[in-house]
Amino acid sequence: MQLGLIGFPVGHSLSPAMHQAALRAAGLEGSYRALETPPPLLQARLEEVRRAFAGVNVTIPHKESVLEYLDELSPEAAAIGAVNTIVCQQGRLIGYNTDALGFISGLEEAGIAYRNKKALVLGAGGAARAVAYALKQEGVHVAVYNRTTERARALCAAMGLHLVTEPLLETAVRSCDLLVNTTSVGLNDPTRSPLPPGLLPRAGVVVDIIYHPQTTRLLLEAQQAGLVTLGGLPMLVWQGARAFELWTGVKPDVRVMYAAAQAGLGHTPSA
Repeated sequence: MQLGLIGFPVGHSLSPAMHQAALRAAGLEGSYRALETPPPLLQARLEEVRRAFAGVNVTIPHKESVLEYLDELSPEAAAIGAVNTIVCQQGRLIGYNTDALGFISGLEEAGIAYRNKKALVLGAGGAARAVAYALKQEGVHVAVYNRTTERARALCAAMGLHLVTEPLLETAVRSCDLLVNTTSVGLNDPTRSPLPPGLLPRAGVVVDIIYHPQTTRLLLEAQQAGLVTLGGLPMLVWQGARAFELWTGVKPDVRVMYAAAQAGLGHTPSA
């Protein structure tokens, strides 16, 4: 069974270690590889997947652009407008989105209350679409802010969300119950934050779906302000677990996936 991850870049992804560990623990033969795929090579890569793979994950920058090359979409993927998991069935490519379920599973695991709250999502890409969709499905009032307003406006129009523009950002941040960063600001750079210094919610929870570093500048500042925080590792693991089940029909051992991901980050897994 050939599995993999298509994106650009993918060299530092934790998914190969995580899924290889899950395959071993489940007693399944197979491999999961990082498949570096620059945008001009996306179509050719998907033809390779069609011929030789049981399925792949999809990451930045392909979660939205991949849609035009697929044969079918799950209802969630169609509603979200982004795909992070592809299953190959008899040569047909079927797109799914497990990011939405992965995000909610991470909140549930951490015991974070979110239903009927006010959420502000930073970003308007594929991950933002999944997070916003997941929260709205759970009765959350969702607002979206993005540096490129047109992208945020399109997302809000598609899903019936509230648009936050630059002049209203401070008020929106301070008054939200749940702040979620889905942008790449802070990825591999603990000095950067998607928000201006000192701007944080007055109370509530701050989530950053970045997992490297595990504590981003946004999360560190939120912790110092006494807010509840959650990093990106739970979403990564839980979306991966759902993808694994779609490919194999087997529920993976999530503890094994966590341990492999933490080892990949250079941390000794806790017992």
